[in-house]
Amino acid sequence: MSSVADQPGYWSPKAKSPDRLVGFGERSESTNQFARSSPAALSGKTTSWPVWVFLISLEIPWVFYLGPLRLSVYRLVLLALIVPCGVRLFSGKAGRIRFADIAILMLAVWSVIGLIANHGLATGAQSAGILFLETAGPYMLARCWIRDADDFHNAVRLLFWIAVILMPFAIVECLGGGNILLKAFSVILPVNDYPTVQRLGHTRVISVFDHPILFGLNVGSALALTYLVLGYKKAAAHRNFKAALVVVTAATSLSSGPIAGMAAQAFLLFWNILLRRNRHRWKILIGAVLLLFVAAEILSNRSPISIVTQMVVLDPQTYWYRRLIWDYGSTIALDHPIFGIGLNDWDRPGWMPNGTIDNFWLVEAMRFGFAAPILLLLAGISIGIAMAVKSNSDERLDHFQTAYLITLGFLFLIGWTVHFWNSSYVLALFLLGSGVWILDAKRAQSEPAETDAYSAASSPMWIEMGSSKRDIFATLPPGGTDEQPLRQATRLLPGSKT
Repeated sequence: MSSVADQPGYWSPKAKSPDRLVGFGERSESTNQFARSSPAALSGKTTSWPVWVFLISLEIPWVFYLGPLRLSVYRLVLLALIVPCGVRLFSGKAGRIRFADIAILMLAVWSVIGLIANHGLATGAQSAGILFLETAGPYMLARCWIRDADDFHNAVRLLFWIAVILMPFAIVECLGGGNILLKAFSVILPVNDYPTVQRLGHTRVISVFDHPILFGLNVGSALALTYLVLGYKKAAAHRNFKAALVVVTAATSLSSGPIAGMAAQAFLLFWNILLRRNRHRWKILIGAVLLLFVAAEILSNRSPISIVTQMVVLDPQTYWYRRLIWDYGSTIALDHPIFGIGLNDWDRPGWMPNGTIDNFWLVEAMRFGFAAPILLLLAGISIGIAMAVKSNSDERLDHFQTAYLITLGFLFLIGWTVHFWNSSYVLALFLLGSGVWILDAKRAQSEPAETDAYSAASSPMWIEMGSSKRDIFATLPPGGTDEQPLRQATRLLPGSKT
């Protein structure tokens, strides 16, 4: 049903200044923010086309070569959007410029400088351009095109449905039926074909990605978002069912990192529910984690990272190899603290033929110096601190913020056990930028009209009519008796005679 505020004859008080938001859920032209974040703000708004195209492109495995450059569909999308997004962001059309925005831009620039310093301008510039595109592009896209609660909800909904669509194909692949999706895509254009890997008697699902880890990471990152964002104002059975679909799909990767990350998300969701009446619940949790970290450093002969890694790996043998990777890799990072070693191979004993490093934060330090992981961490921490000190009494906004922060925690923790590359790397930067709008969000401005849009959609027509009439009377000027606006608005109601 159309909002009365969108129709001719609607009266509303004018904003006193360009910085105030007018109407119900109407965007301000000067700030591009939104007035309401309550369920009543849901207005049937569709996913912004850049977000839709980008998220879909992550699931398309086609590869193209332009000379020495390897391109993919999502890289072409980012290439087309990075300049418009950059102009939009740094001109202030996507809200205030935040510290995180500067930190991500500095990360992209520093990584480019590091590659050129290690490989020279002629060779390093090729990889540097792609790296800048994949670092700044997805973050700025999310910052520019996810600007309110509806945008955020729609992006999460798309991520959820992607997981649901991938689910039956993943189950078939896990049970030994082959990678149906990859074969189908390969009929049209070339794809990267990787050998299947067995674990626990089943096939580790790759699906349309480059590795089982990437499949588990991309799907598993939607768990907390699905539960809290799509599950807001829904029954517990509804929330749990949708979350279970995400868990089952991601678990077919049989990858310890994503599975452990989803377990961490589930714990944080449980903690949030268990202590929902305690507003200091997250401070208590952070304090407990720090206490355990200090105790492990003092009482154990192993680092806390080694302890956690041993607890989460599915194959015990991989723990010892990961520990060796940490020992030799951290030494290299300390020996090259400024620009790292770039894309050069890292020194290790001859009996360690596998050059894979299952630790994103370590890889960043080894390739680009300590500045790279520090800048990325500062971007995430600055957003988290800003949200922690921001006063918020809007229930829906609080749910969205909690889901966003849990997702950031998931990415931080899983980064110690896996490496992000290709689609998983750009998705992580996209998710980082997707929640910054919360810092610009305004409080719901009409608390009494806290109508649940989900339940309203399924309510009998007479209830919906009554709610609409209340909205009409609310539009009259204070103390006004003019019936003309009322008659004009009433003609818009379903069943009204014109």
